[in-house]
Amino acid sequence: MGIRGLMSFVEDHCNEFFTDLKLRDTKMIIDGYALFHRLYFNSNLELRYGGDYDSFTDIVQKFFESLFACNIRPYVVLDGGCDISDKKLTTLKERAREKIQMAHSLSAGGAGYVCPLLLREVFIQVLIRLQVCFVQCFSEADRDIMTLANHWNCPVLSSDSDFCIFDLKAGFCPLNGFQWRNVSAAKDPRDCCIPARCFSLDAFCRHFGNMSKALLPLFAVLCGNDHVNLPLVETFLSKARLPLGGASAKGRRHHRVLGLLNWLSQFADPSEALDNVLNHLPKKDRDSVKELLRCSMEEYQRSPAKLQDFFQSGTYVCPDALNLGLPEWVLGALATGQLPPFVSDALVLRRTILHTQVENMQQPNAHRIARPIRQTIYGLLLNADPHLAAEPWRASPQPPAFSEVERVNKNITTSIISAAELPKEHSDLSKLTELSSAKRRMLLLETLQVEQAVLDPVPASLQLPVAVTCYWLQHPEAKAKLHHLQALLLGMLLGPLHALITSPDKGLRGSGAEVLYEELRRVKERKRPSSPVELHTAHVFCQWQCCLQMGLYLNQLLSTPLPEPDLTRLYSGSLVHGLCQQLPTATSAESLLGTCPEAKQLYQALFTATRPYVPPESFLPKGKSRSKKRRQKKQAAAWPQNRAGTHADGRAGYEGSSRFGLLMVENLEENAEASEQE
Repeated sequence: MGIRGLMSFVEDHCNEFFTDLKLRDTKMIIDGYALFHRLYFNSNLELRYGGDYDSFTDIVQKFFESLFACNIRPYVVLDGGCDISDKKLTTLKERAREKIQMAHSLSAGGAGYVCPLLLREVFIQVLIRLQVCFVQCFSEADRDIMTLANHWNCPVLSSDSDFCIFDLKAGFCPLNGFQWRNVSAAKDPRDCCIPARCFSLDAFCRHFGNMSKALLPLFAVLCGNDHVNLPLVETFLSKARLPLGGASAKGRRHHRVLGLLNWLSQFADPSEALDNVLNHLPKKDRDSVKELLRCSMEEYQRSPAKLQDFFQSGTYVCPDALNLGLPEWVLGALATGQLPPFVSDALVLRRTILHTQVENMQQPNAHRIARPIRQTIYGLLLNADPHLAAEPWRASPQPPAFSEVERVNKNITTSIISAAELPKEHSDLSKLTELSSAKRRMLLLETLQVEQAVLDPVPASLQLPVAVTCYWLQHPEAKAKLHHLQALLLGMLLGPLHALITSPDKGLRGSGAEVLYEELRRVKERKRPSSPVELHTAHVFCQWQCCLQMGLYLNQLLSTPLPEPDLTRLYSGSLVHGLCQQLPTATSAESLLGTCPEAKQLYQALFTATRPYVPPESFLPKGKSRSKKRRQKKQAAAWPQNRAGTHADGRAGYEGSSRFGLLMVENLEENAEASEQE
């Protein structure tokens, strides 16, 4: 949710509404959605190349290490899918439009904030690795967070202004006042603490003449939250004379917030205030508006879900989910984050929202390439339960199709997508987990259009990314070139290299791995932050991430017939974009990979697996004949193998491109030519 202007208003009055805390030795309920966005956007991480998941992983680890050092026991609560009433759809579409504009701005070198596509999945993997307790709610998490925090009498950490409305026993700590990077040292490590600010609802209400806390939910819906966007409310606001209470010029930017709070403070209870609101509206509209406002105010009441049961026993009861008759295994997988909100939206609403990345806005949106994968997902969800399609809140029984909210140029549209027709044995979602692993893997690989034999030489942890890469390469709309594939596969070495150099087993650690890892890190650093975005490259890698996202979701829905990959260091946008810039001019065949035999062997396995799926024309730049390519190759071979860059004054200097012939360019071109002859 979120209330327009409220957070900035209370921050303008921080001395009146906040108290200083030194947090330690406590449980803390963390709004996961707010946290991973804040950690990414406030840590100077790249926003234009699809995400630096490795850097984000390091920051998340440091955040929780700060909490552990102060004996703060975090419980992370994540939002799930959209509410079954779909009352936020208008708001979600408006935000989707805003994200498109910000993505376009970023692609043109401007400002903006666009969340990398797989950030949520990376965040969950880090939580699992650190053994941080977390739960994924069935829908929006705010009420569940409030109810759990009051049950345990511990503070909430978030950036959502709705927590200024909830009556929290131990208070609300905004993320922007939570100084986790500045852990206060103490003689005894057990006395370390994190400075924080805590919002005082009592002080807030005293500021407005001891206003009743019970009036605040009505204030929230009148001020405008994500659930209420009603023209008739604007009618009330235009007719009612809202007292500003002698606000200063600074306060007048919060005209609506101040006026509503001062106006509401004259009423004893919400019923009296609501009747006064309705008196300003036409009689014919009063009943419908009253019902809408009443339902919206209920969003600030206690949740019937008891998340403490989940953290104590691994399960919890969500009435909304139970009433839908969904398979028990699906509910469990949603709660544990083993299935994404995308699946619950498709399952319950027959509608999904495809999030825009920093891509080429003149091209069809990057998600188009993964549509066949989504159609298989929809096919699996089509027959979840016979009565699900005829729930009383639906307008009519649902057809075998799903709607997708997607980008078209710089706006959004809703497309109707048919579900894939699947074999009968896959038609009952409740029995999907009973199918053999071989049958589930067969459906996954058929969807990705790859043979199991191709994946067998690849390490298990990289089989799904390689299968997705094979799918991506086969689709002509991707228009992937040789250097795109090279950069992508090189980027996949980052995780194994990191594992090698951080291994406690000294026998596994080698200087070659450290040299290569440092080399890749330098390429990544040189690409940030001022380099321009090459739109074709950006679009190609956005398409790959879309394929990976949907391949991951399909694999999860099929109960992981292929091992779930470690996403935390699988893709680094700054690195792969930097490599793409350098690889076309690389001249040395093995100078870099030669320092690390393990990395060289892994790269060769990855390339061997993906090579059969590359269209031959992808290896030859457009307009270049094979003979011209051969001449260029001979010229390159005549250059010194360990050639370094040279400055204008003749001094030898490092130029990264001269050392990235590591991908055996000559051999790859020969393979391409042989393929053309075939």
